[in-house]
This record gives sequence, structure tokens and C-alpha cells, in this order.
Amino acid sequence: MKVAKLNDMTKGWFIGNFNPSLLKTNDVEVAVKTYARGDYEEKHYHKIATEYTVIISGRVKMNNIEYGAGDIIVMEPGEATDFECLENGTTNVVVKIPGANNDKYIGEINQR
Repeated sequence: MKVAKLNDMTKGWFIGNFNPSLLKTNDVEVAVKTYARGDYEEKHYHKIATEYTVIISGRVKMNNIEYGAGDIIVMEPGEATDFECLENGTTNVVVKIPGANNDKYIGEINQR
């Protein structure tokens, strides 16, 4: 049996090619992330990975659309989104398949 603390993981990522990681792999990345109101991630996209975000509690805004507990947002490769937390203690589970290293690009995909 392994036991770990989520707070010891890199930004909540506990499976993937991170250090530390409970399963070091490039096949998938899994995180549990908790945010404070106002936390923001600028618009970005992935060229390789599909990203699944499950809102466990709280509310977020992505691409000017509000989502709440129970919503699942799927971002396919090439689809850009920003992220804003609207409530303290908002918790998400994020899964990226595959866990491609260096596959986060800032801005819109059509930028030149």
C-alpha cells in the first residue's frame, strides 16, 4: 500500500510525468485541484492531449461560460480555454490523455 498527501504533489497532479508522482507515466495525467475565488489561468490549448475537467464543488468560468458541481468539460486538442475560479474552495478533477510533456500553449491556436 502506498500513502501520499495531495498537498505534496505538483499543483495537485498525482499521476503523470511529475516529481513526485504516484504513477510516473506519459500515458495519462490526473490531478485534484482546489482554487480560491479569483484564481485565473490564461487562455491555453493542447496540440496532443484531450483534457477532461470535472467540477466537484464550486463554480468556474471557462470561455465566458459558467460551470458548477457535476459539470464535465472536455477540451479536445486545438480548443483553447481560459479558467477563472468564481468561488473559494472550488475543487476540480482534471484528466489529460495522453500525458504529453510540454503540450501547453498560451493563447489561441490560430495565433500567428
